[in-house]
Amino acid sequence: MAKEVYTREELLALLQDLQIDFAKYEHPAVMTVEAQAKYVGNLGGGISKNLFLKDKKNRYYVVSALAQTKVDLKVLSARLGLGKGGLRMAPEEALGEKLKVSLGCVTPFALINKTARDVALLLDQGFKSQEFCFFHPLSNETSISLNTTNLDKFLKSIGRDPSYIDLEANPSVGKDQPPDLAGLVPSGSAFVPDTPEKTSSCPGSNENQGVADKKSKAAAVKPSSAVKAGKDKAVPKARPSYANVEKFVEEILDKTSAIVLSELTEETVKKHGDQLGDVVSNSIKKHLSSELNNLSMIFKNNAYTEGFHAGSSHKVKHAC
Repeated sequence: MAKEVYTREELLALLQDLQIDFAKYEHPAVMTVEAQAKYVGNLGGGISKNLFLKDKKNRYYVVSALAQTKVDLKVLSARLGLGKGGLRMAPEEALGEKLKVSLGCVTPFALINKTARDVALLLDQGFKSQEFCFFHPLSNETSISLNTTNLDKFLKSIGRDPSYIDLEANPSVGKDQPPDLAGLVPSGSAFVPDTPEKTSSCPGSNENQGVADKKSKAAAVKPSSAVKAGKDKAVPKARPSYANVEKFVEEILDKTSAIVLSELTEETVKKHGDQLGDVVSNSIKKHLSSELNNLSMIFKNNAYTEGFHAGSSHKVKHAC
């Protein structure tokens, strides 16, 4: 059974179990890309900067990019179909609640934790141009270098389908040009497979969010030996799609039926009698409202990405 929260040591052990090729470098805690570069910047490859964002509907995103890539949040927000002001930096407390890491430790590897199952991940396509890239493995006192093939292997092992995008692109968004990244908006129902477990008594601290700069102590970098890679195993794509109307309706009916059945017990029938209908109705409204809003947004976003304009070309005829 998959763990709720992984430590640095458990994550590194898992990478070895997956036969992922990486090299490890230990250094003092760093809070910024500039501080990290003092210890690994002379080793070649690309250093990643990582942003933890949220939208107005409290959906979360990790944007992982090369240090030199310019990420315009207004443009990215529009490309996701959230409007130009739809994205902002997530509050610090959300790091512990969703990613289970501390400030300065945001990383694609934090998505291994169960609480991050509905956090979207957007990867810079610039990573693919690098021989290898540096990330913090749940601790900003350590950096690991690996290429995108091995990063993808890790992400697929936890049920993620890696999405590499041009973060500096600024395509037009409008009636005839729907948001090109709308399909990456979190659905809140990502598939999380079980992963091999390793035990460790050492706690993990964690990666750079691009928030505040803090001083770090000078120390020599200590490289470890790299682990040799093995063959990759494909994991099916997890993201659900509700561009199909029948599947969308079926999902709504399934959720409604589940709520009705949960209320129709012998105890509730005896307790509420003739009022049972009102009780069930109120329960459906209470538990299904947010679900329907979420499903509707998923349907809309998927429709956009497939070139449809949901409801924009259909005019309802009113009776006189």
